[in-house]
Amino acid sequence: MDFSSAADDLYGVLPADFVETRKRLAQEARRAGDAALAKRIGALRRPTLSAWAVNLLARSAADDLAGLLDAGEEMRAAWGSGRGLGDLEQRRARLVGSLVRTAGELAADAGGALREQAVREVEDTLQAATVDAGVAEEVREGRLSQPRSHSGFVPAGFATAPADREERARPKAEEKPAEQEQPPERKAEPARSNVTRTSAARAKRAETLRRRAEQAEDKLAEREERADAAQREMQEVSAKVGQLRHELERAIAERDAASRRADRAEQNRARAEEAVREARKAAAEARRAAARDPGRPSTGAGRG
Repeated sequence: MDFSSAADDLYGVLPADFVETRKRLAQEARRAGDAALAKRIGALRRPTLSAWAVNLLARSAADDLAGLLDAGEEMRAAWGSGRGLGDLEQRRARLVGSLVRTAGELAADAGGALREQAVREVEDTLQAATVDAGVAEEVREGRLSQPRSHSGFVPAGFATAPADREERARPKAEEKPAEQEQPPERKAEPARSNVTRTSAARAKRAETLRRRAEQAEDKLAEREERADAAQREMQEVSAKVGQLRHELERAIAERDAASRRADRAEQNRARAEEAVREARKAAAEARRAAARDPGRPSTGAGRG
């Protein structure tokens, strides 16, 4: 067993089974003498339900997921070269929608139906994978522990859209007269600023909630580990109690057997004593009978 195969196995199980499976795999690595591998496995975090659902896509819908990630790569290339996106936006939306439905079906079939919040997190993660190459690699690998998101309107690593850069690069001779240009700018700028602020606020809140969820997951995992330890201790104590109970029952059985033997010995002794008394009594009666017999020769017979 190596780390890659262990991680693949681990992130393929239901989140509810993650801690037990992680413990088992770490124990197997430890028994094999690989303490470093056991430590790496033990450090893996349990995935949220939405992250697990995205991991299912990497395992069971790899071709469809690859189609989305390829579209994301084309989008990033288009942004980087200043080309238009063409139908890539529509293609991405179609693929994301299809994959979100597939993730829901796979999760339900595996016993972990997704609620509305988890569905949104799956969609956010898939969207982020199309604009961030790092997220795309994480999604493709299928070992996510947390959902991902991306704020803004352009791929990661690009500050502004190509259209904005072209607009700023135009010669002033091509610009429209100030009296024609200013009214639209006064209307557009506040809207753009509001959208940016709203997006930033949402991203900040999403990050805060993600950290809280991660802390809650860590705390839950810690408590599960403690519960497992307490369970093991209880089982050990129960086993010891069972052993002591067995020894006690055996000792009681031996005591009862010894008591029965003692009772029988006492009965035999009593019967022996009774037999002795009867024999002594019979002997005494015989002596008395002999003393009373008139035909018994006297002590002085034959003297004269």
